[in-house]
Amino acid sequence: MKPDLLRIGDYELRSRFLIGTGLFPNPYVQMEAIKASEAEVLTFAIRRINLESSADDSILQHVEEGKHIFLPNTSGASTADEAVRISRLARASGLSDWIKVEISANERTLMPDPIETLKATEILVKEGFTVLPYTSDDPVICKRLEEAGAAAVMPGAAPIGTGLGILNAYNLGLIVEEAHVPIIVDAGLGSASDVAQAMELGVSGVLMNTPVAKARDPVMMATAMKLAIQAGRQSYLAGRIARKQYASASSGFDEFILK
Repeated sequence: MKPDLLRIGDYELRSRFLIGTGLFPNPYVQMEAIKASEAEVLTFAIRRINLESSADDSILQHVEEGKHIFLPNTSGASTADEAVRISRLARASGLSDWIKVEISANERTLMPDPIETLKATEILVKEGFTVLPYTSDDPVICKRLEEAGAAAVMPGAAPIGTGLGILNAYNLGLIVEEAHVPIIVDAGLGSASDVAQAMELGVSGVLMNTPVAKARDPVMMATAMKLAIQAGRQSYLAGRIARKQYASASSGFDEFILK
């Protein structure tokens, strides 16, 4: 059977789980959770990294070199100019030419600013970055980001860190239906059932941090999320039965007629 790979930019990934590196209780739990997740892409806030000595940074020093793709993010940026500047610094330090554009204008809700996100995406794509923008679950802005050259588009299911699950499954379905690049749900998921639901809608993958890092057992939760992604993906590919208003027996009544 042909492997079901996720292609982002020039990379083909076996795992559809992208995981964050923050909020874990300690580096040991962090690395064990990453290992259990089998994620190939790790994301972290550039503002939390010592760019002058990234190899010795506490967040990255435990990560096996060459085993993961680094996806730095611009968390903390409130404008396109700020996100672009942070991205350039990250690439200049040798971290990665992948970038997760994350721009929030409201500190209370941390909702993404779609206008500034689109501006930053357009600039960074022209500069050769592999751009994965985090945005709202608006089908129109997601399409605009794809047209701007985003390698994948990452709509939130709910506000960051809330664990509310998918608030608008209809919109996510529309986004997937219209997309020609991977759609990765980023933010708002809280449980394995949320993850499976997202994958059954046809999204290409899931990025999460808080639901794993803040679980009572982060390593066990990382395993649960990995399995939910796999189950949801297989369910989507297999094709669910149509919803019906009335019951239908799995065995026809003719089978019960004695001859």
